[in-house]
Amino acid sequence: MIIDEIGCLPLNREESNLLFQLVSYRYEKCSTIFTSNKSFYEWGEVMGDQVMASAILDRILHHCTVLNIKGESYKGSRTGGRAILR
Repeated sequence: MIIDEIGCLPLNREESNLLFQLVSYRYEKCSTIFTSNKSFYEWGEVMGDQVMASAILDRILHHCTVLNIKGESYKGSRTGGRAILR
């Protein structure tokens, strides 16, 4: 499963709880890829609850490989920010 753009929009309490349940259910059973432009320190703001964010991150980071890609976003960089439909 791929969960893309964590932090693009803030989560309310119910949404954060559902994400926690999903992560807990898949923990140590299935592979999950998360993408985000937010640092782990910012996840408390995104989740609206630092404790919930810590619990989610504990499970995610326990058996993970973190790939930190720095630089400008590739999205739209070749088109000057305009979408190309083909």
